[in-house]
Amino acid sequence: MLVNLHIVNLALIDELDIDFGEGLNILTGETGAGKSIIIGSIGIGLGGRFDSSLFRDSAKDGLVELVFLVDETTEKALAELEIDAPEGEVLISRRITNGRTVNRINDSTVTLAKLRAVSETLISLHAQHEQRTLLKATKHLELVDSYSDEIPGLKADVKSIYNDYRETAEKLDKLQMDDIDRAKRLDYIRYEINDIESARLHKGEDDDLESLYRKASSAQEIAEIVSEVETLVGSSSDRSASGEISKAVRVMQGLVKLDEDAEELVKLLMDIEGLTNDFAAQLSEYASEMEFEPETLRETEERLNLINTLKSRYGRTIEDVLNSCEELKKEEEELASYDEIVAGLIKKKEELYKSLKDKSAVLTAARKKTAKKLCGDISDAMKELNFNDVRFDMVFEEVEPGANGADKAEFIISTNVGEDMKPLVDTASGGELSRIMLAIKSVVSEADDTPTLIFDEIDVGISGITAEKVGRMMHKLGEKRQVIAITHLPQIAALADEAFVIEKEVIDKKTITGIRRLDADGRVKELARLLGGENVTDSIMQAAREMLDKM
Repeated sequence: MLVNLHIVNLALIDELDIDFGEGLNILTGETGAGKSIIIGSIGIGLGGRFDSSLFRDSAKDGLVELVFLVDETTEKALAELEIDAPEGEVLISRRITNGRTVNRINDSTVTLAKLRAVSETLISLHAQHEQRTLLKATKHLELVDSYSDEIPGLKADVKSIYNDYRETAEKLDKLQMDDIDRAKRLDYIRYEINDIESARLHKGEDDDLESLYRKASSAQEIAEIVSEVETLVGSSSDRSASGEISKAVRVMQGLVKLDEDAEELVKLLMDIEGLTNDFAAQLSEYASEMEFEPETLRETEERLNLINTLKSRYGRTIEDVLNSCEELKKEEEELASYDEIVAGLIKKKEELYKSLKDKSAVLTAARKKTAKKLCGDISDAMKELNFNDVRFDMVFEEVEPGANGADKAEFIISTNVGEDMKPLVDTASGGELSRIMLAIKSVVSEADDTPTLIFDEIDVGISGITAEKVGRMMHKLGEKRQVIAITHLPQIAALADEAFVIEKEVIDKKTITGIRRLDADGRVKELARLLGGENVTDSIMQAAREMLDKM
């Protein structure tokens, strides 16, 4: 549930802090005090749109912070969204700076989409735009689907079959071509396959050829360098490194005769002589390998040109070219067996369509059964709200089966005896729509785990006994979850578990909206104001006390 709301620099609010309680939380206040701004701020904090004109001081940031306490069920739902609730608490904050927002959940910055997804798990806000949403027929079917444990599984089955059906249909459409086009395509594919296969490519071949080409094209320069090094190091010349080292070995052997301690130095020098001779031998072998016939360079260049041409047509690497060849072979096989493959796809498409219709029919039956119960329960709830002669039902229309089944459905209603049943959009006034929404919410909330419900302007167009019935239904909702509502009706305010009054006052020539929790005496005074307006008499105060005692 929502335990704390903190608002900074929005509309008439300089800074405001509210601690909500369990059950039914009622907010009252004079017209223009800022009641709707508080609900609007909650909407902004949950990811709703905002207008920069809402800033009280354009030089400062706007801020909305909401603290929620969550139970184990909600914690699991949040975990699926990768949100932790340390010690069962979640903090949502939205800071607005220069038209940009920073959205945070606990200590982490999140996207607006993530913020909204998490908010939907924690709270359900019902304002005037929600009533307009209720008029949309697409929303009606969603309500039916949410009222059944069976329907979500059936919908998943229908969607899976539909996806297979659509994939098969798309594949079939892609394959469709006339005999002439198919023959042309087959000839071209076979040409491309032969183009690749005739080259007899091997993976890594291009790297080896490029290395060989570099050597062959530089053979003359390589030979000159090798010849120079052989002159400097080789054993064919007394002035070469090898010849000079051999001389040094002979001289050192004379030193050993004079001093035996020099023997290790002689061995080291002899090792150097051996390494020099080995190097000269390997250099000579390398020189012989670098002797290329002119034909070798030409053949290597031609082969590389062929490979690069194939790469330009079929892929960046030899492996890509070979993979393209395999794909072409698959297409060749499909085209060669075109009639058989198309016949198979047509059969599969027909079977999937039949399966889609059959499963959609099962879904429709489940929806109609659920709709009957839902409409009956909503009718009962509406009668509790003084719709004494109401009839409430749902009409179904069969449509082409798709991912959501084969149903188009809409709620219809008659609120008076002898009146034809009509769609909600054609019959319900603003006040009626508020009560209908409350009745629907009171029914579907049994299947809804959202822990907090917020109602704005739920009491539009009602009074007297109807207002009391609306209040009692909201209080009943509050027995299982937290309910927060704004009202101007004493019949509803009297039923609050927690009562708050929103007030305007002028401080330093600035109008500021504030809020305070009402104690028992404060509730009597506020209820008396709602009953009598500015002229609160002793009798009105007594009536307020009696109303609270009665409720």
